[in-house]
Amino acid sequence: MKIAMVMDPKDNVATLLSDVEKGETVQVRLGEESREEKVGEPIQFGHKFALKRIAKGENVVKYGEIIGRATQDVDTGYHVHVHNVESLRGRGDKR
Repeated sequence: MKIAMVMDPKDNVATLLSDVEKGETVQVRLGEESREEKVGEPIQFGHKFALKRIAKGENVVKYGEIIGRATQDVDTGYHVHVHNVESLRGRGDKR
């Protein structure tokens, strides 16, 4: 079974440790705990997918920290990346 890691209980995304295909079931690990999630589309190694529905405008959380904001709704199991997240770091217009 493919594996994805969650770094903090507050995270709403998991990072894949291998490429996955649409419909594959992934074992999501947080420390000693694990659960299974199904991915909704092909996603590459090292990329993230949503652990729950992330609404447009909602913060994306990884490592327990906000890493960006969703620019569109992202359903559970779908790819979370630059095509649907805007960065909030290093921007002078977002304080």
